[in-house]
Amino acid sequence: MATSRRLQRGQIWLVEWEPHRGSEQGGMRPSLIIQDDQANELDYYDNAIVAAMTTAPLQDGMVHIAVEPSPLNGLSKSGIVKCDQILTISRSRLVRYIGLLEPRYLQRVNEALRNVLSL
Repeated sequence: MATSRRLQRGQIWLVEWEPHRGSEQGGMRPSLIIQDDQANELDYYDNAIVAAMTTAPLQDGMVHIAVEPSPLNGLSKSGIVKCDQILTISRSRLVRYIGLLEPRYLQRVNEALRNVLSL
């Protein structure tokens, strides 16, 4: 991990997704930490569960959550949290902290994750 910052659910990080396969997200892109904070606080657990983000147009308002840039979330342009593109990654893929997703968006992400995972 590029910094010693503690992970927190709702943080947005720049993630190196390469190498990717098939229709997985690829390249360097923002991703949302969706893992529970209890797991985030474990020093021996070197992974993080994230949802990929994109700037591509919104395709499905049920599982793709549109996010507008703000000083809090640190995004430079509008983005989409792709709740159907979740992955457990090594924390070594986390390149740089970007910001913290606002509670109104995180609530919508929670709902979308429940739908995607049938919870």
